[in-house]
Amino acid sequence: MADHSMNKRRERRPPRPLDPLRIEELALGYVARFATSTAKLEAYLVRKLRERGWEGDEPPDPAAIAARFADRGYIDDESYARSRAAGLLRRGYGARRIDETLRSAGIDDALRDAVEPGEGARRAAALRLARKRRFGPFAPELPDRERREKQIAALVRAGHGFDIARAVVTAAGEDEAEEWAAEAAAEED
Repeated sequence: MADHSMNKRRERRPPRPLDPLRIEELALGYVARFATSTAKLEAYLVRKLRERGWEGDEPPDPAAIAARFADRGYIDDESYARSRAAGLLRRGYGARRIDETLRSAGIDDALRDAVEPGEGARRAAALRLARKRRFGPFAPELPDRERREKQIAALVRAGHGFDIARAVVTAAGEDEAEEWAAEAAAEED
């Protein structure tokens, strides 16, 4: 008979508890790998402390570590918010979805308001998503009422306002939709 002892998985050792040096290394590795916010780094450190424990008397304050990294310039909530908002707009998401994403990343209200897209950017994002998903005037054939309602619902779920979603889906043609978006962009300038 064959010896199957080689097939058994080795038992994993539990990770070593964190100490001041290891938690700094974890934080530095995290900010080096990911664009992040102060709140996301803090949540990551809290999770690692909970998973691995602390070797020593009193565990560190994750908020203080995150604040220190922000002071050093390793984390910049404003550039994170601007980058994240721009990326979501490029993918066709609406203002509400952008706000929810930034809120969940711990970005404060004032900063979220500062990066909120204007009407022209909102309309352009809705058109981008409609073109990608072949909604409204970008559909191969004219959608019936039920399909239009589903398309409007999909745009609303993507964070667009109902008025914008309805305007995109009910546009008579691609040219009309493009003019509608350009109108708002011209008003902003």
